[in-house]
Amino acid sequence: MTTNTIPVVNKGPIDSEALEEPRLIAETGVASGIAAIAAPVLTDLGFRLVRVNVSGHDGCTVQIMVERPDGTMAIEECEAVSRAMSPVLDVADPIDRTYRLEISSPGLDRLLVRRSDFERHIGQIVKVELATAFQGRRRYRGTLVGVDDSAAHIRMEDGFEGATEVQLPFDEMISARLVLTDDLVAAALRRGKSGGRSLRRRGGSAPRDDHASHQDMKNERAPGRPPAASHSEGE
Repeated sequence: MTTNTIPVVNKGPIDSEALEEPRLIAETGVASGIAAIAAPVLTDLGFRLVRVNVSGHDGCTVQIMVERPDGTMAIEECEAVSRAMSPVLDVADPIDRTYRLEISSPGLDRLLVRRSDFERHIGQIVKVELATAFQGRRRYRGTLVGVDDSAAHIRMEDGFEGATEVQLPFDEMISARLVLTDDLVAAALRRGKSGGRSLRRRGGSAPRDDHASHQDMKNERAPGRPPAASHSEGE
């Protein structure tokens, strides 16, 4: 299965090094097994896996967040990934009950899972959750001010003595994501105008750039049965 057989938006040569950059933060449990199935399919198509989430709300939903190595993702590409992924998951049958497949881009308030994600968003406000307490707490919120080989540097404003900086180790993180702020939306608007694209913000009508585009392809499927016809559903 290659990009020659699955129609995607042609954006020129793909940075193979960026495409194969490993994730620092990954799933556990059932989601981990789905990620192992999905990742090579996505790589073959020229995309990267961001995160797999399995939710039990309103039945079972398998959400697969996907992006190009440069962080962009078009609606047409979500559709192409859905068409490629559905039969692969149907054969692998990773979940023993009916589930709904959802393919989406990371969104403006995206998860940070690779070192390049952290590097690209230095200066933005982030939320980080750790597996175990570090300096007496597991959850942190602050400005991302730097990155090194093993940790993200976060400046927090909630200390009694003003701003404090902590270095949170990547290997202890179970989640890290951007906080949706006016500055983040404004930066996306500027990028969208320069690219000549209309933008749409999740959960409302405010614009958002291609990096933050969001399109779900949801397929009601039962294990061992062919996927139902997919349809677009904007959020």
